[in-house]
Amino acid sequence: MTVYLWVRTLETEIFKMTIVFATHNQNKIAEIQELMPEYILIKSLTDIGCHNDIPETADTLAGNAKLKSEYIFKHYKINCFADDTGLEIEALNGEPGIKSARYASETERSDERNMEKVLRKLSGITNRKAQFRTVISLYLDGIAYVFEGICEGTITEVKSGAKGFGYDPIFIPAGHTKTFAEMTMAEKNAISHRGKAVAGLINFLNNYKV
Repeated sequence: MTVYLWVRTLETEIFKMTIVFATHNQNKIAEIQELMPEYILIKSLTDIGCHNDIPETADTLAGNAKLKSEYIFKHYKINCFADDTGLEIEALNGEPGIKSARYASETERSDERNMEKVLRKLSGITNRKAQFRTVISLYLDGIAYVFEGICEGTITEVKSGAKGFGYDPIFIPAGHTKTFAEMTMAEKNAISHRGKAVAGLINFLNNYKV
């Protein structure tokens, strides 16, 4: 069931939809909240008290995103969306892909080690083409919807920038000269894979709200 709140201000009342983003990653929460219209309130897994290790056993990004969103909807009875993102490098036959978060280790997530592995495997390779791909699975009132965003670019030879997270310091989006980690959040959101997927989600929610 969709949860709505009336938020009263000094001049008007604003109709708000509450929806869970199935992540504990505060960087992702901040990026998503920056993109969302005012009427959508985002809650994290921490906010709803979910600390379970949600299985991500599918063999596709869409499959993993659906597993997460479906789990939250079924166990907490609240509308939810989840994302799964992969960095796909042409010269590495699409790696790290679905294993992007745990590329360097199956048991430990380490952005630094993941980037080091990518740079090491690309050492001496001139083809640096890559793309980020994000798939969002939304469970809204018991029905599943899917949105996707892709950002093409290249992998650098060294890390550059201190903003962002994940592989941002080694990825330059096509048509730009700065890595994601050198961009402001607004600059990144305007062109990123996640920004494009979220734009599709927001467009859908705007129409659904009406």
